[in-house]
Amino acid sequence: MPLTASAFNLPENLAPKAEPALIAEDERHFAAVAESLERSMTELSDHLDAVRRAPGRLGQEALERDVEIRRLTARLRALGRFGPDLCLGRIVSADDPEPVYIGRLGLTDSDGRRLLIDWRAPAAEPFFGATHANPMGLASRRRYRWTRGRISDYWDEVFTMDGTAALEGDAALEDLSAFIASLGSSRSARMRDVLGTIQSDQDAIIRAPSRGALVVDGGPGTGKTVVALHRSAYLLYSDPRIGHRGSHSKSGVLFIGPHRPYLAYVADVLPSLGEEGVQTCTLRDLVPEGAAAAVEADPDVALLKSSAAMVKAIEPAVRFYEQPPASGMEIETPYADIWLSADEWAEAFEAPAAGTLRTTRRVMKSGRSCSPILVDRHDDDDVPDDVLRRALARNEELADAFSRAWPLLDYTDLVGDLWSVPAYLRLCVPGLRPEEVRKLQRRAAQAWTTSDLPLLDAARQRLGDPEASRRRRRQDAAVAAERELMDRVVEDLIAADDSELRVMSMLRGQDMQDKLVDDGALPAADPDTLAGPFAHVVVDEAQELTDAEWQMLLLRCPSRSFTVVGDRAQARHGFKESWQERLNRVGFANVNLATLSINYRTPEEVMAEAEPVIRAVFPDANVPTSIRSTGVPVVHGSTAGLGSVLGTWLAEHADGTACVISTSDVRPGSFRGMSRVRWLTPELSKGLEFDLVVLVDPEAFGTGIEGAVDHYVAMTRATRQLVILTAP
Repeated sequence: MPLTASAFNLPENLAPKAEPALIAEDERHFAAVAESLERSMTELSDHLDAVRRAPGRLGQEALERDVEIRRLTARLRALGRFGPDLCLGRIVSADDPEPVYIGRLGLTDSDGRRLLIDWRAPAAEPFFGATHANPMGLASRRRYRWTRGRISDYWDEVFTMDGTAALEGDAALEDLSAFIASLGSSRSARMRDVLGTIQSDQDAIIRAPSRGALVVDGGPGTGKTVVALHRSAYLLYSDPRIGHRGSHSKSGVLFIGPHRPYLAYVADVLPSLGEEGVQTCTLRDLVPEGAAAAVEADPDVALLKSSAAMVKAIEPAVRFYEQPPASGMEIETPYADIWLSADEWAEAFEAPAAGTLRTTRRVMKSGRSCSPILVDRHDDDDVPDDVLRRALARNEELADAFSRAWPLLDYTDLVGDLWSVPAYLRLCVPGLRPEEVRKLQRRAAQAWTTSDLPLLDAARQRLGDPEASRRRRRQDAAVAAERELMDRVVEDLIAADDSELRVMSMLRGQDMQDKLVDDGALPAADPDTLAGPFAHVVVDEAQELTDAEWQMLLLRCPSRSFTVVGDRAQARHGFKESWQERLNRVGFANVNLATLSINYRTPEEVMAEAEPVIRAVFPDANVPTSIRSTGVPVVHGSTAGLGSVLGTWLAEHADGTACVISTSDVRPGSFRGMSRVRWLTPELSKGLEFDLVVLVDPEAFGTGIEGAVDHYVAMTRATRQLVILTAP
């Protein structure tokens, strides 16, 4: 809607910044942005209504219509989230005094004049990347802080003498202390938009090329998650290979987070950047059994299952059941009899399922794997290949041969047999010692744990999901019935054709066969949206992944284009290698490392106490340097005082969030405002941040590396105050 009031709502103590000479140009620009937004949303709504009212279509046209509806709807949602606060700030070039405004999205007025440059565009890079050491051609930069749709503060920086002269007397011309202080503003239940606070070191990583694996190593508070989320949005915008959303091809970005509270915390960030197509999940979500899987109780068993070698056991486990016929057989069709030798059977068994990521044997059971060989052996040019393939698929003798030699296997049964049949496990993993085989056996073979998930995933990828297979078979049956009906119609038309040129015989051509059967109008199998392939995968808290878990992700990204975000010092089970060594071992060939070493979140008072905790077990830990100080010391007390600590803090702070981090769930009585208090274990606090963090009996977190890491992670969730309560 048009801007009817000032975009600025500065508090009284910032009255000098409200001088018309400083903000009048911005006011005019924001009015133009508001007008353009209203016009754009009206035009998009009208276009969307027109597309929806368009006559029904089939096949490819229907698919393209759906894609266009999704695109228009997503754009409308993105524009509807904001008003003039689409704008992050402005830059002025040393060569051109005209300000350039940077936005979350690009925007033009009715005359085509660019009002906002999309933050991901090359022209916007200096807004984030310019420093006094490298101004990137800028004379000045202004950043805005928006609060409920209006500007509550702004900061100016100058990079040249001309810029200083242009802003002489500017009340906003100050050092970055106030801006840095803004990074410690109150936290909410979800991560707020942080695009306007991205710093040059973070921006350089966000815009790095997508080839190979880019490791972003950084300690607490360095903005690793910020980088991971914004890099996802940037690559979708800037890299055609990743951002391509073809109607028939899977692409885009898969974002892996450490746990569900983390995904809920960051859920608003990507939509606020105009990107709603990123698939976000945890490793558990990649396999249907993940939701109910328990943590492996025995650490020795978890260690055995964590190796990539264990995942590789799935192939021999499947091959144990696959035995091509040792002798040949003659296949009868209505058109000719075809001989299939034992060698050709073996060749068919080795053939991958064309056009799919998985080697889905269930699909190939219909006879498709042998079809190319048999079709090549058939030399009657009058019989179209597709007609012959359908005849082969209906051949009962061929189907029986497949059933005997290539049985349908359920992936859960396959993995369960490894834990209940010692001889089968020894056959599939010959390197195991007898005591290791015994340790891996269990009475309830399918009582799944998180350590089983990589094997279940590999087996499911190899064999296919039974439910998906049943849906696919229903679709295949519907297509086959439709084609059989068309075959009869075509044969009747040809038989009745008495024209001299026998025009109806053209209906036997493959292109005409495809046109006669509209596959798009038939029931479709539900896609597995997390199966891939994806053009790029982003993994946050990647230091926790085992070699086996990495295989789950590599299966989904054949290009090996990854952003790997983590901190070796926050690995609960230790991380003695370098990132390059770890990733090379699991299957990456091209690994680049970027390091973040500035802590923008955690106050130096907290880091001063946290650093010795992690140095005791990780002497070479990447402990970042804090650039913020709250002046609030870390408070130590007794666990008996938990209720008093929370009650006092809630009474003194009208906003913000607190978190009690403990291994137990003992809670004091309720207080007003308790909805702003979270209760988490150390492990589930990873990746989150809170104004107040209260550690309850950190000695109970454990000993050794795991205990120290949990203690360090829990301490560094605080953005303002840390309280440590120990048992009396």
